[in-house]
Amino acid sequence: MSRAALLVLADGRFPAGGHAHSGGAEPAVKAGRIRNAEDLTDFCRGRLHTTGLTAAALAAAAAHGHDPLALDEAADARTPSPALRAVARRLGRQLMRAARATWPSPELDALAAARPRGAHQPVVLGLTARSAGLGPEDAAHCVAYETVGGPAAAVVRLLSLDPFEATAVLARLAPEVDRIAALAAAAAHGTIHALPAASAPLLDITAEAHAARPVRLFAS
Repeated sequence: MSRAALLVLADGRFPAGGHAHSGGAEPAVKAGRIRNAEDLTDFCRGRLHTTGLTAAALAAAAAHGHDPLALDEAADARTPSPALRAVARRLGRQLMRAARATWPSPELDALAAARPRGAHQPVVLGLTARSAGLGPEDAAHCVAYETVGGPAAAVVRLLSLDPFEATAVLARLAPEVDRIAALAAAAAHGTIHALPAASAPLLDITAEAHAARPVRLFAS
């Protein structure tokens, strides 16, 4: 198991397309629900314990060796918003391109062939972690950290929030990120049907409204 590979996969500079997405932070800022670092903490914590747990478990299950096509169907069932399903597949397609160039594997090739328009991003990430020699908890950590790191980076741009404050938010949430990753990794040892299905309805609603906006800084 390569810790260096984990750092490469979790690095924000990995060309997976995440920089173009705010994880729901942009519509939350527009609605006045995120105004400062304290609000950002609440937003990230809510996202981490709901959609973050669900996505981390899907990634961990893919890294564990569950059927990625079955996991992709499970991800669809856990993503009621059409806009978010489209985003997840777009991000999955971009991540797949980067993954196959970085850690080529027959499993990635097979998923890419079966889902030419993109599989859900957490499923691709988990399979990428597996191809890189990483385990379920590594994959879960990547997703859990991305769940809070993406919105934090976006809010720095959206609100001109002090980057030191945004980084402090991530540091304070670190123990919770670890706990969510551990829960997700443990769930990956069960059946696909038993994976977490926590949701955040407000994120679904605002994603649909955000997708229809003619002017926006982030794609989601």
